[in-house]
Amino acid sequence: MSFAAIFVPNFTFQAIARGEPELRIEPVAVIEGQPPTYRVAALNGLAEKLGVTVGMTKASVEQFPQVQIRNRSKTQEEMAHQALLDAAWSISSRVEDRARDTLLLDLSGLSRLFGGQEDIAHQILCRTSELGMDVHIAVSANAETARIVARALFGITVVPDGREGRFLESLPVAMLSPSPQLAEIFERWGVSTCKSLASLPVLALSERAGQEGVHLHALAGGKATRPLLIVQPTDCFEECLELEDAVDNLEPLSFLLGRLLQQVCVRISARGLAIGAIQVTFELQTAFESTVLFSPDAISATKSPRTFSCALQLPVPSQDSTLLLKLLRLRLQAKPPGAPVRKIHLLAEPGRSRATQSGLFVPASPDPQKLELTLARIAAVVGEGNVGSPHLLDTHRPDAFHMRKFFVPPATTPHGGPPSGAQTAFRVFRPALPLWVQLQKKVPARVAFQGMLGTVIHASGPWRSSGDWWENQPWQEDAWDVEIQFTSESRTVQGLYRVSFDLHFEQWWVRGVYD
Repeated sequence: MSFAAIFVPNFTFQAIARGEPELRIEPVAVIEGQPPTYRVAALNGLAEKLGVTVGMTKASVEQFPQVQIRNRSKTQEEMAHQALLDAAWSISSRVEDRARDTLLLDLSGLSRLFGGQEDIAHQILCRTSELGMDVHIAVSANAETARIVARALFGITVVPDGREGRFLESLPVAMLSPSPQLAEIFERWGVSTCKSLASLPVLALSERAGQEGVHLHALAGGKATRPLLIVQPTDCFEECLELEDAVDNLEPLSFLLGRLLQQVCVRISARGLAIGAIQVTFELQTAFESTVLFSPDAISATKSPRTFSCALQLPVPSQDSTLLLKLLRLRLQAKPPGAPVRKIHLLAEPGRSRATQSGLFVPASPDPQKLELTLARIAAVVGEGNVGSPHLLDTHRPDAFHMRKFFVPPATTPHGGPPSGAQTAFRVFRPALPLWVQLQKKVPARVAFQGMLGTVIHASGPWRSSGDWWENQPWQEDAWDVEIQFTSESRTVQGLYRVSFDLHFEQWWVRGVYD
């Protein structure tokens, strides 16, 4: 049995740099607190070289013009921690959430899938690098040894079985995280390394340092054992970005959305899933502070809404962040926020990727993802409610339907030959054509529509239908099937038509023609 430990150094800074990768090559100080008592909570190595230290006030940091200042974001730290968990779950289902910057993985049974211990460690490093985080990884037969070594040593470290104590002996006692009281005692004793602590007699140490001392003694010797506290994988994929300055234009907002979508797609694809639906919530400025807004209608608003939401439901789950960004851009162009955006929250609902196999005799169907983008572009022009598939309602009312989201039906192989016998088709006129009718004995005798005058040769009907009399828009009509003969100077034409008389509006209509 072996375990892997993942440690994220300088987690507070990396949580922010994950959303702004360009900050990794610039000196950065992360501040927290309430104005005017902002103080530095974390910084990167470039800022430290310039003389910035933890605890320094914001006013002091501003004396270094090249240092980028960012506010600490608990939300982004939580998102980074969830991303770290997703990377771990993509390797092993048995993961312990030890701390926000530390995870432990049970590697039992993974050798057939990933190879040896070093190969597994490289896989973990690749997954975390894709998420935008630099980590330390240690692999050992002892979980606590792996955790301590990961915190102490850079890169990938594989501890050979039975040599845990040798790897730990040169590490300072502070790596074991003793309590302040016990750390002071060790300092008075001159115990500064794990080797010196492991060499102390356990019984005497227990009398002077209690159970904590015994536990630290076992840690220093690489002999502390315990079962992992396994956490269950979640299906919640969230990303959040808090902006230093509110964004009031679609182009920079799309750039930020692209980053968030890329992050969530990497997380969700690492778990072998795809995105089935997306909910994006924008937190807006609470007051009108800028003269440039997304929507001209918002200029007259005296108070902007707190949030603005945009939802996207995909017919086929996707892992393509570029496609998702294009779809969201079209939604935002059609219905933009009414105020500058200062925070973006993205929630993705996972779904299983579906693979389709076409038959040899089945026409090729369009790519579902490209089709969705095409439909979104059409909807941006004609309106979202005007794109889709017509679905008949459960009523006899003529042309009663509603629009539902279009999807490509599953391809099926045709069976059998063509249908036998004559087939009659009915071509519906939409909209119905107005008709002039002359009655004889309450039966249509002569008709005229679209500039043509005809004589009714045969008429069958009427068939009365009605409904919705309890609603605001009741309907009632008499339907006829009539054979009409149109005579002109050059020729005579006959046709079989469906006509109806609307009893509410007292109007005749031509509904269609039979082929």
